[in-house]
Amino acid sequence: MPSANLTIDPAFTIAPVNRRTFGTFVEHMGRCVYTGIYEPGHATADEDGFRKDVLELTRELGVSLVRYPGGNFVSGYRWEDGVGPRTDRPRRLDLAWHSIETNEFGLDEFSRWCAKAGLEPMMAINLGTRGVQEALDLLEYTNHPGGTALSDLREQHGAAPYGIKLWCLGNELDGPWQVGHKTPTEYGRLAAETARAMRMVEPDLQLVACGSSSSAMPLFGTWERDVLRETYDFVDYISCHAYYSNDDGDTASFLASAVNMDRFIDAVIATADHVGAELKNSKKVGISFDEWNVWYKDRSRLTDGPHDQWEVAPRRIEDEYNVTDAVVLGNLLISLLRHSDRVAVACLAQLANVIAPIMTEPGGPAWRQPTFHPFAITSRLATGQVLRVETESPLTTTEKYGDVPAVDAVATYDEGRLALFAVNRSTEGPVEITVDISRAGVTRIDEALIMHDEDGLATNSAEHPDRVTPRPAEARLQDGKLTVTLPAISWTAVSLSTD
Repeated sequence: MPSANLTIDPAFTIAPVNRRTFGTFVEHMGRCVYTGIYEPGHATADEDGFRKDVLELTRELGVSLVRYPGGNFVSGYRWEDGVGPRTDRPRRLDLAWHSIETNEFGLDEFSRWCAKAGLEPMMAINLGTRGVQEALDLLEYTNHPGGTALSDLREQHGAAPYGIKLWCLGNELDGPWQVGHKTPTEYGRLAAETARAMRMVEPDLQLVACGSSSSAMPLFGTWERDVLRETYDFVDYISCHAYYSNDDGDTASFLASAVNMDRFIDAVIATADHVGAELKNSKKVGISFDEWNVWYKDRSRLTDGPHDQWEVAPRRIEDEYNVTDAVVLGNLLISLLRHSDRVAVACLAQLANVIAPIMTEPGGPAWRQPTFHPFAITSRLATGQVLRVETESPLTTTEKYGDVPAVDAVATYDEGRLALFAVNRSTEGPVEITVDISRAGVTRIDEALIMHDEDGLATNSAEHPDRVTPRPAEARLQDGKLTVTLPAISWTAVSLSTD
């Protein structure tokens, strides 16, 4: 059996674990909102129409924050449509996803849902069809304590200030599919003026500029450079978005998707630091990786039906995830944690039904997809400081990325508690890892869990919601050495502590 050697030392710190790494994303797309998190009349619905089964799964998932309301949806959205009495709210055409938006669920409902779920809201602003004044209006409505037209309107709607601190300045405006698509200079100027004005109201807001929609975009790198030249003084973060799939059947490359994520993050950091050097600004702009997931785009139906057919909450990209997808997702989380010194925010897109870890049926059950589990386990176990893991691993060959380490890992350490997250990206067979943890002082294995199945395509469903679940992993600890066998295509988490 091939073997790998890993070394963990609490002195090899990268950065503290940032709870915002475990964010998610709720967009008015498909059934994420309607019959996802919100379904009045459902057997579990509470007094606000929120599905309590989904709320419980959201808490179990370990989510820390949620980005809202988009996504592409936000670039044509009028936030005023989603506040106040529901009987007064207009129905609108949503151009992003070719559907009808009823506005039955809006800003007021979202804020109440966040409070019940215990989540921090991350609000996105429409800079596609709107601009500075509309952003200021939204900020006044959400955050100002009272005594002005819009803050008093919020009070009339029965709400105290929402206190939202984290804001996205638009979404994917480099994309020609985006309503209000812009050049980098056009967007950069608008984002800078919007940010400047918002800081006149609240100087301590945390603001995210739009980065490229993916690292494959023609202007990737150039977009980040030009946008940051305009916005560097006014923003805290620049966004990254990335989706990975096995549409082409190249499983070896798919399993190595985190290699691409690593390179993407490193390239954006290099570009941001270059602009900072140009501007002679010592500030470090962080990364908000506020859309990431596995997404089988070739299987997705985005705008079903003829152009004259508009539906409310049609089914959109309801991908059914398998064990292999879960392993890849766990590896992507390893990449995000490994970059905790610069990745300050990350949002798994999306939360319910739409490429989501949680699935529901209207009037029916809710269940966990296989991808639910590595996210929930990592969120629960990762505390304290992120540690660099020195790894000597056999290589696995991929068509897209060349030879890459079969074993990838990251660890966290928190006052005598150590957590290791490791993946075997090989399709060929198991790898035995030996981890030197003698410097960590831990003496007991508390938990060892693995995501693996002989059928790498195994899935969960409403009829079989627990076909794929974590199971105990075989791990041994002796004389400061942890030994674990990682089957091919597997993700493993081990938690250890002192006696």
